Amino acid sequence: MSSTSTSVLRADQIWLDGKLVKWDEGQVHVMTHALHYGLGVFEGIRAYKTHDGRLAVFRLREHIRRLLDSAHIIMLKMPYSEDELVEACLDLLRKQKAQFANGAYLRPVAFMGDGAMGLGAVNPTRVAVTAWDWGAYLGDKGIREGIRAKVSSFTRMHVNVNMVRGKISGQYVNSILAKREVVMAGYDEAILLDISGFVAEASGENLFMVNKKGIIKTPPLSSPILDGITRDTVLKILRDSGRAVEEVTFTRDALYISNEIFFTGTAAEITPVREVDDRAVGTGKPGPIGTFVQEMYFRTVRGQEPRYAEWLTYVD
Repeated sequence: MSSTSTSVLRADQIWLDGKLVKWDEGQVHVMTHALHYGLGVFEGIRAYKTHDGRLAVFRLREHIRRLLDSAHIIMLKMPYSEDELVEACLDLLRKQKAQFANGAYLRPVAFMGDGAMGLGAVNPTRVAVTAWDWGAYLGDKGIREGIRAKVSSFTRMHVNVNMVRGKISGQYVNSILAKREVVMAGYDEAILLDISGFVAEASGENLFMVNKKGIIKTPPLSSPILDGITRDTVLKILRDSGRAVEEVTFTRDALYISNEIFFTGTAAEITPVREVDDRAVGTGKPGPIGTFVQEMYFRTVRGQEPRYAEWLTYVD
């Protein structure tokens, strides 16, 4: 099984409420509202070492815009603008450029702070940006050879139960329970279905499949899935290469008889799935379309694809 714990290499400082402070000083009170009720939003963003030795953040503004959208959805007032939050991410990396010369994972988070308690409380919003060195979320071996997935007994929450366009902290309890369930059973990752039994997404990733006719499919945004930025990247890469992608619903047994499955996400990047519910996917090895996407993705984030250069924000 793969490990998803953070490594020991972390930033010396964090950005907290408008200024850089030492890592150990990045503290909040135990009465922080979000700690009790989950009212917060977050993003996961990666910075990569590019082919010319520079450091670049991948699709930084898109992530920050989604953070702001998520806050708007849950009526969490943000005290900082898009430009200020972009600069906070870059400033944190500039101050520790040598430490993260080979790349970094950034975690902007905004949450309701301490003050009043109760479900109707409205307290000042706290905002932080942290960074650490996080390798392949589902393991280097998983990236190369594919992982084992299992359909969870937990269902992805309905669109009237959770706000699917928001990356909202408390909603991830659903994902945590699904992930723990399958990891304890010996698998690497969970796949969740929606309330109608159609495939939604993994615990922290979007899902693509290729059927036996070579048709690429991914659940539509009308499903209870996050509008993934890596998902959008993959759709662009595939369509630019002349490959059609259908954004449609499909059932779990469509996964069983597919030729390829791969997960997409900032943390997981492009991770192939070699097995679902003890059934081999295709040949049981990464397939050609997923391999192509993975290669193009890593070329793109490392600045080797000029057509996607606008997706990179260099840390100078």
